[in-house]
Amino acid sequence: MAEAAKGRPGTGKAKSDHLTDVRMRVLEAALPNVAFDGWTPRLLRDAAEQAGVSQGEVRLAFPGGVLDLVDHFLADGDRRMAEALMHEEIATLKIRERITLAVRTRIEADLPHREAMRRAITLLALPSSGTLGARTLYRTVDAIWRAVGDTSADFNFYTKRATLAGVFSAVTLYWFADESEGYAKTWAFLDRRIEDVMRFERAKAGVKRVAAKLPDPLSLLGRLRYGRS
Repeated sequence: MAEAAKGRPGTGKAKSDHLTDVRMRVLEAALPNVAFDGWTPRLLRDAAEQAGVSQGEVRLAFPGGVLDLVDHFLADGDRRMAEALMHEEIATLKIRERITLAVRTRIEADLPHREAMRRAITLLALPSSGTLGARTLYRTVDAIWRAVGDTSADFNFYTKRATLAGVFSAVTLYWFADESEGYAKTWAFLDRRIEDVMRFERAKAGVKRVAAKLPDPLSLLGRLRYGRS
């Protein structure tokens, strides 16, 4: 029994590694055809057959069907973005430069698969996709912030991700329609969106500084009500 128990972690890891390999093989077989077939159950079946993956393995690797394949596609893009940024001198950059670089790197991770990305976002916008769209977007912006060294653990943790979610969504949609050379218009649009965010943050900081010099309104009302000075 003890020997069997010892073998379980290794067996579980081997199974996990095998399913990861299956997911990558199916995804690689599917990507060339997404532009023509879309993210459909048929695409999943055909890609599995082309990759030499049995239907039993498909059910284990993608229990949620083609939506799980889309999820894996987007998660793999996040992973490749994080790996690419590990080779950049992130620590030497200002926060604005870090975020700009990270967003651009995330989009560039799927430059060869722009149509697959567009179709993925379109599918995730449908009610039938449930909350997967929101969850994948959160995962992406969280991966971006972590990749640039964010260590916030307070309320800023959430506001940063909410703000970046809006920026990333807008820039991605702009990229889908951009036909400029080297996507120059997309990168210019990204710079403008980041500047808008930085301008807002500067204004917010200014308001906080002014507010800090004003009397506490609750304390002031208390003095007026009870006649304290």
